[in-house]
Amino acid sequence: MRIDVFTIFPEVIKHYGDASILGRARKGGLLDLRAHDIRSASTDPHHGVDDAPFGGGAGMVLAPQPVFGAVEAVEGSEDGMPRPLLLLTPSGRRFDQQVAAELAGLPSGFSLICGRYEGVDHRVVEHLADGVLSAGDFVLAGGELAALVVVEAVTRLLPGVLGNDESTGDESFSNGLLEYPQYTRPAEFRGWEVPPVLRSGDHGRVSRWRHGQSLARTLRQRPDLIDGRGGLTPDEVSLLVEMDEVRLLRDHGYDW
Repeated sequence: MRIDVFTIFPEVIKHYGDASILGRARKGGLLDLRAHDIRSASTDPHHGVDDAPFGGGAGMVLAPQPVFGAVEAVEGSEDGMPRPLLLLTPSGRRFDQQVAAELAGLPSGFSLICGRYEGVDHRVVEHLADGVLSAGDFVLAGGELAALVVVEAVTRLLPGVLGNDESTGDESFSNGLLEYPQYTRPAEFRGWEVPPVLRSGDHGRVSRWRHGQSLARTLRQRPDLIDGRGGLTPDEVSLLVEMDEVRLLRDHGYDW
């Protein structure tokens, strides 16, 4: 998977890209992460990349020339550049696990533009980018952190990156549910014990317990995810009843 990131702070991308999961994926030849400096394409004598907005207003706007110039230089090089090219901005499509899976499935990779300042000249959106992407309903100083969120979430889904490809199937949001609680040794810590079912050795019971915990946790903390998958099935309702989550079910309008 090749991912290109266009930013005025390429060292941020490079530094984090050498660490942990991303670093191992790069060393193992599973990830080709490239950071490109937007300033390098600026025609301004001082390598400036921003200017005041037309119509007035606070702050500065990332100018179109250095962004177009940086992208076109890479795209016209011998190695080219992977598309789609996505601009990271709070007004974009919200990034989630489903979007991560979509991007992980792209055969040729993708590229990201990190927004900065009060915004990016809209001609970048209209005539250069293939789409816009948001890390969430909040505002950052720039798109670098958002880009790293996207890169890491996508990279974790690539075959071979985590070593155990089953890991991603149990994680939060992978099946429309939050992940079940996790425990490790010791079995008792400061008087708090690991649930006996997890020490039973009965894989069927463990699997059923985990699914029930995922359902209960999601219904309690993110009922919107339950609604998004069409609600609970009769079997899932029965499982929660078996787990004594009757009040939780009633609070969310379920009967049996």
